[in-house]
Amino acid sequence: MMPNSFTDALFQLVRSLEKSEKRHFKLYIKRSSGKEDLKIIQLFDALEKLNEYDEKQLLAKLKGVTKPQLANLKTHLYKQLLSSLRLLKTTENTDLQLSEHLDHARLLYNKGLKIQSLRILEKAKELAKTNQKFNFLAQVISLEKKIETLHITRSTLEKTEDLTHEALEISAHIDRVTRLSNLALLLYRWYVKFGHARNVEDEKDIKAFFKSNIPPAIHTINGFYENLYLYQSYCWYAFIRQDFLMYYRYSEKWMDLFEAHPAMIAVEMGHFIKGMHNLLNAHFDLRNYRKFQGTLRRFETFAKTPVARHHDNFRIHTSIYINVARVNWHLMTGTFKEGLALIPEIEANLKEYALYVDRHRILVFNYKIATLYFGAEQYEKAIDYLQKIINGPLDLRNDLQCYARLMHLMAHYELGNDEIIESLIKSVYRFMAKMKNLTVVEEEMFRFLRSSFHVSPRRLKPELEKFLYKIKHLEKNRFETRAFAYLDVISWVESKVYGKPLAAIIHEKHLKSHRSAVKTHKTAPAIPLHTV
Repeated sequence: MMPNSFTDALFQLVRSLEKSEKRHFKLYIKRSSGKEDLKIIQLFDALEKLNEYDEKQLLAKLKGVTKPQLANLKTHLYKQLLSSLRLLKTTENTDLQLSEHLDHARLLYNKGLKIQSLRILEKAKELAKTNQKFNFLAQVISLEKKIETLHITRSTLEKTEDLTHEALEISAHIDRVTRLSNLALLLYRWYVKFGHARNVEDEKDIKAFFKSNIPPAIHTINGFYENLYLYQSYCWYAFIRQDFLMYYRYSEKWMDLFEAHPAMIAVEMGHFIKGMHNLLNAHFDLRNYRKFQGTLRRFETFAKTPVARHHDNFRIHTSIYINVARVNWHLMTGTFKEGLALIPEIEANLKEYALYVDRHRILVFNYKIATLYFGAEQYEKAIDYLQKIINGPLDLRNDLQCYARLMHLMAHYELGNDEIIESLIKSVYRFMAKMKNLTVVEEEMFRFLRSSFHVSPRRLKPELEKFLYKIKHLEKNRFETRAFAYLDVISWVESKVYGKPLAAIIHEKHLKSHRSAVKTHKTAPAIPLHTV
């Protein structure tokens, strides 16, 4: 069996290093270590040449090194790599700079140089305040109070009182940030596990959870981080409940926050690109074609800037989010065949970034790629990608697990695989019922599929028209919109009724919506976004 290249932490770290980081490590270790430590250079070189992590192969390259010695060498190399990276990256990262200031202040204090320690702490306070790093500020103030309490530093009474007031303010701020960030995190995890609210009970539960966890007196919330986590919480709350207008408004507020504090883009790059991703998703859900294009162009331009390309983690996730948006554009405009051209690049990127991409993201890509193939009428290829979801773990996105099976059933229906349709209908129905994912739309879908195989081609069109009539009026029902968001069932049925390809039906809707939007844009006054 081929060894897993991503099971060894040290191997992962070595693989992630850039050329400049490798060069700096070699210089660092040769300058700071003794001759006996140069063995870790040999280990580093051996690991760098491996395509897959294989301990037997590694030991063969390191002559005279036993397995127990290898374990110690790996631990030592891991620590030295992190020390080298810390030294190289300190000036690029605010958190590392603050940690360094705090470490220096503690060292000076332990040496008895209290006044020097306080001077370092003053620098740290200014840096923390500038970048709104209040957690670090709390640590700085804690050490400052300790020094002032235990020693005579000739500080004025007024300064000491200011310090105590500052400590109370920071403590209250951190408490609010903690509560809001906890809420945002828990809502996001709920979505990753279950997807959108499935029914009235889910909606009731999520409303009660949100109400019980949102901090009281929201009007007192201030500062970058408090507002950031507040907007994120409302984003996920709205998205789970499929209130896409609220989701859009709070995604917009999220990005407006960075526009108001541009210096925070470099400090909180991860939150910035996630906000951009959510804003694009909101435009996708609302079919805001023109704004979607504008936001995507803005994101693509940003991706080329030095600040966006500074760190691997953010460069990779920016690339992933842009690829998601490009696929979404083809899904919402019905240009499925054109969208297929993106797949080789996406798959090459996923392979290149395999170390960094989580299973949820891969699950989403497999579903979206399957949808492209389905819309392009390449049903066998769609089935291949859907099988990756169906045969994978069931611990993420119950909604996608269900709709992957439903699309898989529809693909076999399109291929005319009559001999397996009946058993597929039963198994998919059971699975969706077990997952509590059956809506009225799906019930009608199964009813149609069960009956359509016993209907002659001449009588099939009237049956399709009945089916279309039954589901069309559900389009505005919030608990039914999932079926239309994940599988455009209405457009699929319309393609059968009107004898047109699915792509043509969706593309016509896009053109009609675009013409209407242009006309409205020319005649209507601007509507303020932040009304929620």
